[in-house]
Amino acid sequence: MSVQERRERERAERHRLIVRAAREMAEAEGWESVTTRRLAERVEYSQPVLYSHFKGKDAIVAAVAVDGMGELAGLLREARTGRSAPEEALRAMAAAYLDFARERPALYDAMFVQQIDVTFGTGESPAPLREAFGEFVSALKPLAGGRDVETLAEVTWGSLHGLATLARGRRLRPGHGDARLDLLLTAIIAGGS
Repeated sequence: MSVQERRERERAERHRLIVRAAREMAEAEGWESVTTRRLAERVEYSQPVLYSHFKGKDAIVAAVAVDGMGELAGLLREARTGRSAPEEALRAMAAAYLDFARERPALYDAMFVQQIDVTFGTGESPAPLREAFGEFVSALKPLAGGRDVETLAEVTWGSLHGLATLARGRRLRPGHGDARLDLLLTAIIAGGS
């Protein structure tokens, strides 16, 4: 291995370490507690080293969000491909999405609530975002009927995001999550008939 290759590998590992530490801090204490100073102390690098990888906290949050999208895409794919009937695949995927939001609140915030400089909804979007969206498209394609499947995917994703966000903020009646999900999925599926 050349010196250049070793340096690149070490740089990539520092990058992953910073992202992982930021996520762990945010999960433990919230994003407001994540500062470049505290993060530098946590990873035992100086702030200039941190800034050699990221322009600032917003860039770190964006990196966490993109990593989270890759994780979400994998979970959605696993849920979707584990079912043979399209309706069951969509239900499993929707449940996996809501579980993800509930079980990883700081990561979910980085992905969908925090202001980040990441392009969504275009060919310029990072691959993990396109992969997560592609899982929705794949699940909905057999159920779309004559509807535009990408628009249907956006509305489905947006609806699940609304349910996840409102439930987390305790803005919905407790104990009715399954009924809400059933109603949403019944409407989506019936619209394609």
